[in-house]
Amino acid sequence: MAERRASLMSPKVEKLFDKVDSKFTLVTLASKRAREINDYYNQLGDGLGRIVPPQVTSVSRKPLSIALEEIDAAKITWEKIPSEAEVEAEAEAEAAAADEAAGADDAGGTDASA
Repeated sequence: MAERRASLMSPKVEKLFDKVDSKFTLVTLASKRAREINDYYNQLGDGLGRIVPPQVTSVSRKPLSIALEEIDAAKITWEKIPSEAEVEAEAEAEAAAADEAAGADDAGGTDASA
């Protein structure tokens, strides 16, 4: 069985910020996972079993607290999805690098003997 916590907020928010890139990401990730945990407990009697159960042992019965504990234990992670502008900028940079490499090959391969 899980131990009782020493403080009201466990895990500490400062510790959770190390797991994500911003406060917004932490709130979004925790709230989505808390909804999944809540749905899991609500469908237990139905026998559907499509939702992933809590990944940590917790003394808390609150879905949000369980979600924060999962984030702290690195059971729940996030991945940044690049925006369209970032994808386009990366493609342009790769094209420019390819053009430079092709230009360097052409300049180095010609013979300038007269």
